[in-house]
Amino acid sequence: MAVTANVTNGKLDTTSTTPTQNRKTDSTKTSGTNLGYDDFLKLLSAEMQYQDPLEPTSNTDYVAQMATFSQLEASLSMKDSLSASSEQTQKNAAMSLVGKEVVVTDEDSDSGYYSGKVDYISFKDGKIQLSINEKMYDYSSIYSVSTDEYYDAIVNSSTFSNLITKLPKLENLTTSSKADVEAIRKLYDGLTDYEKQFINASDYSKLQSYEEKMKELVAKEKDTTGKDENDKNDTQK
Repeated sequence: MAVTANVTNGKLDTTSTTPTQNRKTDSTKTSGTNLGYDDFLKLLSAEMQYQDPLEPTSNTDYVAQMATFSQLEASLSMKDSLSASSEQTQKNAAMSLVGKEVVVTDEDSDSGYYSGKVDYISFKDGKIQLSINEKMYDYSSIYSVSTDEYYDAIVNSSTFSNLITKLPKLENLTTSSKADVEAIRKLYDGLTDYEKQFINASDYSKLQSYEEKMKELVAKEKDTTGKDENDKNDTQK
């Protein structure tokens, strides 16, 4: 183990020798600071100045230290470069969301989610935020992203299903619901082929059942109305 000692008038002062590994200095490095080449050269000069004359550090050790420091600095430089590149990539990805429909997590919403079109992107204090219907959300709150076509298909599918649910039970159906059944059929016929793929098959099957039942009810009502009119005519005669 190497030791350090003071040299006075060309003579080694053995009374103040201290093991190098236990030696403390007042220039302890503060955590979080960065060392540059100038700092390394100062440390190297100090090491050469205060080394043990009886066990001097070899040139090979100095070269090895320099190589190690160079590798460390290269690694830190690469880390900073990758971090900067990742941040720019994230910004580009965020800007590409402008005008698109997204779903974000929202604690203020009953469902825990909120959907809408991204109006613009804001970069403030190192954070990326999205403006959706004049409300700001962190970029990290994004749950899903969709195109306008996909979003419209999901909305129409949900609307179709809700309208079917609001209809009375099939056995309780009357002609008073005729307009509602026709409105659901009109909605379906107005969908594109792509949007129709999102309609639940069981919901569409229910619509067909309601339409068949409605035809029967309307035909029966006409027959009843026709008979009543005939009876009135016969009575008048």
